Amino acid sequence: MTRRIDESFVVFESVENEAHDRCVDFFSRPDGSFGFEEFRRDLEDQGRWTPVCFYSGIVCADEGEARARALAAVRWLSSVGM
Repeated sequence: MTRRIDESFVVFESVENEAHDRCVDFFSRPDGSFGFEEFRRDLEDQGRWTPVCFYSGIVCADEGEARARALAAVRWLSSVGM
């Protein structure tokens, strides 16, 4: 699991861009809410996924809302068929 996502969150999907240097993790929380976070992977980080924004603090009521909010926030996401 990547940093900035609490260990109690369950990542149910990770979507990468075509270059495989950006991803968005979609997760659920123990309280039943959902969220997402965007990450990047660069050589200077030795290939580790590093959080890009603070989207993980956004609380969504369901998976559909998390996906819609991620599509609105992360520009490249729509280009991979989300």
